[in-house]
Amino acid sequence: MGWKLVNRLAQVREDGGLTQVELADKLLISHQTIAAIEAGSYVPSIELTLRIAYFFKRPVEEIFRLNQKK
Repeated sequence: MGWKLVNRLAQVREDGGLTQVELADKLLISHQTIAAIEAGSYVPSIELTLRIAYFFKRPVEEIFRLNQKK
């Protein structure tokens, strides 16, 4: 068994009325990074995870969570 980080970043971003490019610009990262996080193919650093949560003024757990793999 292991763990997988899943996220609701696309939904939170869309709720905020932002495109991937706009969010990336505000976080000073590439839009490819945002796309990869949303697709689940990239696990962001703790720093970036916290920056995203801070930007949206939401607890980390509202955007990211761990699921246990079977």
